[in-house]
Amino acid sequence: MQDLMTMITALRRPRLLARAAKHGAQDYDRDRHLQRILGYGSLPGTGAALIRLMDMEREVNAQRVAEDAAYSLVRHLDLLIALLGEAQLYKASRAAQYQ
Repeated sequence: MQDLMTMITALRRPRLLARAAKHGAQDYDRDRHLQRILGYGSLPGTGAALIRLMDMEREVNAQRVAEDAAYSLVRHLDLLIALLGEAQLYKASRAAQYQ
């Protein structure tokens, strides 16, 4: 099985969507954004949050590809922003472990 960072870097999404998500991830606030996406309550660790976000994003992307009327660009962008923001936090926490 691939590690989390490899799975994230392997994502291929439309360029405009990816660029907007990268821009939005600069202002990512875990408490505010992740609470809204995953629901209120205690937040999971970054690894668990990444897995849940990737599953949710995969479903929304399938809707996009299928041109499903239920597809929400805003929801997809929110998920990608959270995914990139959590990936940054995960990467930083992993780097701190090895120092």
